[in-house]
Amino acid sequence: MASRMLPTTSLHVASSSIHSRSTYFEKLPACKKTVTPRRIMAMPLASGVQVSGIKHRKPLNFRSQTPLLERLNTQSLRTRKHVVTSASSEEAIVSSEEKMILGMPVNTLKKVLPLGLMFFSILFNYTILRDTKDVLVVTAPGSGAEVIPFLKTWVNLPMAIAFMIGYAKLVNVLAAETLFYVVIIPFLIFFASFAFILYPLQSKLHPTEFADKLMEQFGPRAMGPVSILRNWTYCLFYVMAELWGSVVVSVLFWGFANQITSVDEAKQFYPLFGLGANVALIFSGRTVRFFSEMRANLPPGVDGWGLSLKGMMATVCGFGLVIIAVYYYMNRKVLPQVEADRAAGKMGPVRKKKKKEKLTVAQSMKFLVASPYIRDLALLVVSYGVCINLVEVTWKGKIKAQFPNPNDYSSFMGDFSSATGVVTFVMMLLSRVIFKRWGWGCAALITPTVLLITGVMFFSLVIFGGTFAPLTAAVGLTPLMAAVLVGAAQNIFSKSSKYSLFDPCKEMAYIPLDDETKSKGKAAIDVVCNPLGKSGGALIQQFLIVGFGSLAASTPYLAVILLLFTFVWIKAASSLDKQFTALTISDLKQALSDAKTTSVPASSEAVSFEQRDPEKEYKFVSVMNKEGFLEGKYVPVNEAEGSS
Repeated sequence: MASRMLPTTSLHVASSSIHSRSTYFEKLPACKKTVTPRRIMAMPLASGVQVSGIKHRKPLNFRSQTPLLERLNTQSLRTRKHVVTSASSEEAIVSSEEKMILGMPVNTLKKVLPLGLMFFSILFNYTILRDTKDVLVVTAPGSGAEVIPFLKTWVNLPMAIAFMIGYAKLVNVLAAETLFYVVIIPFLIFFASFAFILYPLQSKLHPTEFADKLMEQFGPRAMGPVSILRNWTYCLFYVMAELWGSVVVSVLFWGFANQITSVDEAKQFYPLFGLGANVALIFSGRTVRFFSEMRANLPPGVDGWGLSLKGMMATVCGFGLVIIAVYYYMNRKVLPQVEADRAAGKMGPVRKKKKKEKLTVAQSMKFLVASPYIRDLALLVVSYGVCINLVEVTWKGKIKAQFPNPNDYSSFMGDFSSATGVVTFVMMLLSRVIFKRWGWGCAALITPTVLLITGVMFFSLVIFGGTFAPLTAAVGLTPLMAAVLVGAAQNIFSKSSKYSLFDPCKEMAYIPLDDETKSKGKAAIDVVCNPLGKSGGALIQQFLIVGFGSLAASTPYLAVILLLFTFVWIKAASSLDKQFTALTISDLKQALSDAKTTSVPASSEAVSFEQRDPEKEYKFVSVMNKEGFLEGKYVPVNEAEGSS
């Protein structure tokens, strides 16, 4: 009996497979997600889908497939009291009676909007503090960019360790809300005290004469350590500004956000927080520039930088009070509801934390050497930390040479922060296209390539400034100003590509690893590579400054070291791309095997799209070819069911 023809656009979906299949789709790599009738890249089509007489050949976007299947099954969904969405491996159950605003539950908005305001305020303050700390230590009397490597290694790191030891003890003594206030309020008190007390009294607090004697005794090679002593209040501000980024952002905010946010809410809204952070960069950069330009309208004899500093620190304290007020509100109005939802099981099942693999430094080094995959990943992390430090410190030295006045320096850094926010915002939007169209390997190579090209241009202008003088004069710039602008572009594009491409690539690289390698590899990189990358560049610069007497004399050697590390970085990324692709294909084959993907026997009447018989009903099945791709095959329904 001839098979009857189905309507042209009819799709018969096995409703029982909707949620299990969509959950499986979400676990597949995100770099290849285009579904076409002939070939399906990196994912199988649900085996319950039957297709007959389809004329529409436009590729389907993977992300829209799950909602499409659910819409096709709306009649069965309407009989349920709950609407189940398969956005992740965990089902989010939303009561049909819950109030909604703009398509989102009211309880979710009560959490997300205050959290967004907190995050904006914290990042707004951090940008002002970051720009101000550089201005203080670089433009201070008897100081320069040479002090930064010494400051990071011998002051910032010990104070960070001391803080975390104290914080760990306070966690066991104080309630969570009290601990938040105990940590953040001293920061605000210090920043206000610095602008209104310490800075005006700097002449009495700084041991200038003693520092001059040390410089006479040890010479310019000791400029870095002596500058820390000479301008100790500035260096203390530098460390407190650095700690604001690591403590208030990472520990206080994200700890609280993870406490009150479910997994599904986090997946939906955390990326928006990242975009909001770049908006904060733009506005805070404009604020820094506004206060830095105040001195233009001041009478002679008035300390313009001191007045600008008071304005910026008052703004920081104002936004700090906003952070405290929002946190206080959420503990009174939002947290009780979160606890009630958690008790009712609305925030997902409570899972026991897996014990994190802890390795000693020796064990970490041994594991890094033994695994080529982890070794390449480690080289990526170390190379980024070293390269960005090598260029950044030299660039800040050139900014001081171009803008010796603190207000001019601060104004330039305000423009730099705003530009970084804009470019990073755009790059985060483009990163999805890059991953989808060109894959992991291309995305991983963009950051080192950008850093290499801009780094070569920057060091060329610094080392061979006289050679480029006619060229820069033709565009109305001096070689020094050209170096400052190229260095700014280098930092802007390197940081934006780091946030939008390098960090996601690094985290994606762990996905295809087995549990043991993933756990030990991440522990090894956390123990060895992150600290080595951050401090490696600073240590290299310290040795060169002490050895050659100044940062300027060390510049040619820094350029050679930058080239070396970028080439190592690019080679490691290329090697890791091959290994990552091989593991991804292997995992995909295993996943298809586990999912029992339909197998088409050699004797089957499997045909292409054009070869289908319009009188027969076909089933669209997916099979793996030798290249590791999934191919769509049209098989008569009866035969396909017999072979599956």
